[in-house]
Amino acid sequence: MFVTDTSLQDRFAARMGQLLGPEFPAQIGLAVSGGGDSMAMLTLAHNWTRDWGVRLRVVTVDHGLRPESAAEVEMVARECAALGWPHDTLRWHGWDGQGNLQDAARRARLALIDAWRGEMAHILFAHTLDDQAETVLMRLKRGSGVDGLSGMAETRRLSSGMVVLRPLLRERREDLRHYLTTLKGHWVEDPSNADPRFDRVRTRQVLALLSDYGLTPEGLVETASRMARARTALMRRTGEAAARIVTEGAVDGRPTGDLWIARDGFAALDRETQLRLLAAGLGWIASASYRPRATALEAVLDRALAGGGGTLGGCELRVSKTHLHLFREFKAVATLSTPAVSGALWDTRWRLAASYPGLTLRALGPDGWGQLGETAKTGACFAAARSLPALFDDAGLVSCPVLGHGNPAEVAFGPVGGPFAAGFIPH
Repeated sequence: MFVTDTSLQDRFAARMGQLLGPEFPAQIGLAVSGGGDSMAMLTLAHNWTRDWGVRLRVVTVDHGLRPESAAEVEMVARECAALGWPHDTLRWHGWDGQGNLQDAARRARLALIDAWRGEMAHILFAHTLDDQAETVLMRLKRGSGVDGLSGMAETRRLSSGMVVLRPLLRERREDLRHYLTTLKGHWVEDPSNADPRFDRVRTRQVLALLSDYGLTPEGLVETASRMARARTALMRRTGEAAARIVTEGAVDGRPTGDLWIARDGFAALDRETQLRLLAAGLGWIASASYRPRATALEAVLDRALAGGGGTLGGCELRVSKTHLHLFREFKAVATLSTPAVSGALWDTRWRLAASYPGLTLRALGPDGWGQLGETAKTGACFAAARSLPALFDDAGLVSCPVLGHGNPAEVAFGPVGGPFAAGFIPH
């Protein structure tokens, strides 16, 4: 395929330069479904690489929800072969018929691509201006605040290190299809995109009516841009508060992965900053990608301000006279275990540095706490210590490295997002 729509191609090149430059990675990934948006992105990226020499790897996730999906995947593979780029197919078999299908499929798609990418960090997704407008309108319907109305970011770094890039977030869907039509390119139309059972499809239909009223996709996207600026300012303010009143837990210099928030300092903050600080703490401890629902978060905050505690998002909050103590909820990790091999990752935030044949890495739990020596318990909080990583054999506890008990096994604490304060640095 050769470039004919130089305006769109130039805009794409400019966005790629802004998102990735000036030093481009040697290789980037593309998530291509076979729809018009992603096939246009494939063609745009292919033409762009001729100037910059970046290699592409293409992946398609087959959710297996429609009988036509296999043929659509084959179409993408053929187009990639014609362009000279490697293509892989990932298959999802996780739908159990419960909950929100599109949300489950989206989460599965991210997880599968994250596992597929290997050492490659940057993955392009073909979300458009229309997708952004629909997202903002759906969140407006749910009563979202500044964060939700900021819409999708052009760059999003996941806790795993994968970087999602959306270079088409300023482009209209119709322009991408015109680009493909001009090039005589191929794509498929997913019938689910016209199925009114899905909230996004109904939102798309409503948006078409609102455009006649003057509430256009462009207008919604401009609002999202302003909200994103406000979000950045609010996050900076929250980060400044965190630096003053939040301390990461540790025992003899060994990180325990929990947070201590000075109670008086927290009470002096405005409510928006309190909510943001609490949400950030929950996300950091549980390695969660999404903020809890506003109503649940507000309820936990109210209990904390009244001197009570609670659980939310796999974390537990306890309040003392001087501090709010936020730590991993034992219930969330009670059944997690992995063989004690070098590099083993437990609870997405603890990594074993060496292999210990015959041992299992799991939560310390009440049973492990009962086998600790009194020295190891010094300075530790029972409620929080239960969810720390420990090594067991068939006879019982062998080591709890974080508390200095047992053999010299090293379990390094390192949530992929880095130190707590790093979560407030805009990117």
